Amino acid sequence: MNKIVFFSGLDCSGKSTQIEILNKKLKKDKQKVLVFWSRGGYTNGFQKLKDIIRALSGKKLPKPGITPEREKALSNPIIRRVWLTIAMIDLFYYYAIYLRIKYFLGYNIICDRYLMDTNIDFKLTYPKNNTDKWLLWRLIEVFALKPDLHFVSTIPVKESVIRSKFKFEPFPDSPETLAHRLELYNKDLEKNRSLIFIDGLRDKNEITTEINNLVNKV
Repeated sequence: MNKIVFFSGLDCSGKSTQIEILNKKLKKDKQKVLVFWSRGGYTNGFQKLKDIIRALSGKKLPKPGITPEREKALSNPIIRRVWLTIAMIDLFYYYAIYLRIKYFLGYNIICDRYLMDTNIDFKLTYPKNNTDKWLLWRLIEVFALKPDLHFVSTIPVKESVIRSKFKFEPFPDSPETLAHRLELYNKDLEKNRSLIFIDGLRDKNEITTEINNLVNKV
């Protein structure tokens, strides 16, 4: 039976490494696999929509990435609410429809980030909007594809900063933001006992063995 496995957590905590290992293992076993990366407002579908709007508007939209122009545009409460609404509709399509179709077509679904990660993103970036209270967000949570296993990987803030420098992350979080992000992940781990904590400081092979054992039991 095909499996649904999600990976959440701090950047540079080892998620991508474990996702790639699991992906290769399943494919070696002749199974179909879809690895899906998501971040609210930054999926491929959302990017294509912005490219179309940018082309139709004569490139009046801010350029992709964290720029002063983008921050200025999103400081407008109306523009910000529209942006967040479109981002949520986009997530609803992917998590409630697209991934479910792929699952029924026999694909193992591996998600690099999930709603938890986007919820934390929104809380950190737009704290006054209370997006997790929106009806649209709650509908996404109800109808989104649910995981068989959901791993949450974290590491200390100092280690995340060091690893991001070695990976040449283009837009790394500040230590203060990382600390707040880590606090929110820990709160989610405390509230939701179905989440599986992964200590990103542990030996990579030990983590791989633990993940494989749990996946094989599904």
